[in-house]
Amino acid sequence: MKIKVAVLFGGKSTEHEISVISAIQAIGSLNKEKYDVIPVYITKDNLMYVGDDIGKIESYTNIKKLLEHSQRVIFVRDEGKVKILKYPFKAFSKGLVDTVDIFFPIVHGTNAEDGTLQGYLKMFGIPYVGCDVLSSAVGMDKYVMKAVLKDNGIPVLDCKVFTSKQYDEDADSVVLQIEEASEYPVIVKPIDLGSSIGISKAGNRDELFDSLENAFQFANKVLVEKAVRNLKEINCSVLGDYTEAKASECEEPVSFGGILSFDEKYLNNGSKKTSGASKGMASLSRKIPADITPEQKKTIQDYAVKAFKVLGCSGVSRIDFMMDSQTGEIWLNEINTIPGSLSFYLWEPVGTSYSALLDEMISLALKRDREENNLTYTFNSNVLEGVKLSGTKGAKGSKFNG
Repeated sequence: MKIKVAVLFGGKSTEHEISVISAIQAIGSLNKEKYDVIPVYITKDNLMYVGDDIGKIESYTNIKKLLEHSQRVIFVRDEGKVKILKYPFKAFSKGLVDTVDIFFPIVHGTNAEDGTLQGYLKMFGIPYVGCDVLSSAVGMDKYVMKAVLKDNGIPVLDCKVFTSKQYDEDADSVVLQIEEASEYPVIVKPIDLGSSIGISKAGNRDELFDSLENAFQFANKVLVEKAVRNLKEINCSVLGDYTEAKASECEEPVSFGGILSFDEKYLNNGSKKTSGASKGMASLSRKIPADITPEQKKTIQDYAVKAFKVLGCSGVSRIDFMMDSQTGEIWLNEINTIPGSLSFYLWEPVGTSYSALLDEMISLALKRDREENNLTYTFNSNVLEGVKLSGTKGAKGSKFNG
């Protein structure tokens, strides 16, 4: 019997469109002899739809039309199964669309990749692919991630973090603190976004004000760190879980302006625009393998695997590094817990096909589910016997009034 895999993509995120591309790439590579694939599109206002054309990339040139002939659905756990039901419910009509054996979220960015969707899926009590709630949330928050990695001996750049409230109340003070902590140029980035959205380099005070204004459009917290001189970016993917993980080939993305922009990642192919639809991260101009020494490659792969395990990741992630090409210094920049195109292009050079990569990710999800099913989540006690709560006093947290 085939495994029914619900692939979830889209969502309320600035990386919504990239999620669509990544998911439909994966849907096309899942082994149809092993899996019944159910594409589930999540709109930008978090409504879910299924339909004959939901898994076709050409349908997303007109999303309004796509939704008009697709079916809105919800998930319900019933009789020990997770069911996909038509919504809104209609009397005397068949409401069941299908059942789900495993969820495969292929989403990017806030409100999706950051643990939000993972928490929702965990409530249903069936396997889901990829990082769990905690590792997703930590991986998305660039400051928390840095703190955890630094505590485990993985090199990261020092940084300063500011809230929009601090900036609104005293922008000059924020800029002064940044200038006291680091010389120009500096990098300003939203604390919880990817795909280079909201990121910019500031070479002086005026540019810093502009960069902060830009970043605060996308997040209530921003992170500021020194810009690496002689920057060389190196990315490495990791596949596995907290017990065992392995590193992929390393890549060197090619940038034409210092920091890889959203357009360079997804809309360009080298220096020219692609004709037709974007191929996601797979369309980025890059060197594979990266132009680094064998020793540097091993260092990066070792750091990538260690970071993956320290953060408690599962499935496949991509870890991005920065290197000073003159000094050879290396810093871990960020982790992408659901990377664009699932980093399949980094696994093909080491002999792992995209289909095999997806198989392994599903196997890891089933393994985690088996392990979690062996844990105890209930504790029997008589604490509720005889408890009496008297009005608002009890509701506000006095111990017990019984």
